[in-house]
Amino acid sequence: MTEQRLEPGDAAPEFTLPDADGKRVSLSSFRGRRVVVYFYPAAMTPGCTKEAVGFQEHLEELTGSDVAVLGISPDEPSKLAKFRERDNLTFPLLSDPDTKVLQAYGAYGEKKLYGRTFIGVRRSTFIVDADGRIEKAFYNVKATGHVERILRELGV
Repeated sequence: MTEQRLEPGDAAPEFTLPDADGKRVSLSSFRGRRVVVYFYPAAMTPGCTKEAVGFQEHLEELTGSDVAVLGISPDEPSKLAKFRERDNLTFPLLSDPDTKVLQAYGAYGEKKLYGRTFIGVRRSTFIVDADGRIEKAFYNVKATGHVERILRELGV
């Protein structure tokens, strides 16, 4: 598996993925505004819940600054729907079960946890500018405090 890392100025890899309702959402439909695209390992796990709820808590500030939020994981739409309902999430949660988009962003690959190495989702976040280019790339982030860091980076 090749290590792909996106850098500021790179074109953000285009995608169209199903949301929690099976409706297809494309990154290109957000042109003209900034988008936070964040990748997380699994819906309804403690860290992923903390991160999603953090984005939800600041969603009004983000949308007020014309910034959209998209969360992407390998979970099936039905699990995303349960996650959305359980935690009252109102931004799109997208399903990438074959991990093609995760891989295109470098958010999937070898990682270490408790001394063992395995292949999985690397918690990563990207700020995509209004022209569809990577403005900032954050790899292997921690859920705690991450949303606040993104808000500072966006100037929100």
